[in-house]
Amino acid sequence: MTFDASENVHLINERLLMMAEKTADTFYSTEKTYSNATGIKDRELSLFEDAQHIETYWKPDYVKQESEKLIQ
Repeated sequence: MTFDASENVHLINERLLMMAEKTADTFYSTEKTYSNATGIKDRELSLFEDAQHIETYWKPDYVKQESEKLIQ
């Protein structure tokens, strides 16, 4: 059994905000999911530069960027 988050993302019809580090090993998955989100009019892919995944949870610069995106 496998799980592919991008498989049914076209069914989402709410606002979508995805955040990712553009050089991450898993970025291909984020990019695929975002491109498959065809049913969403208000969608955004926000990219970090030079961030390690865990740093996006606690480093002030990344947290500020994330917080600002969430309250827009």
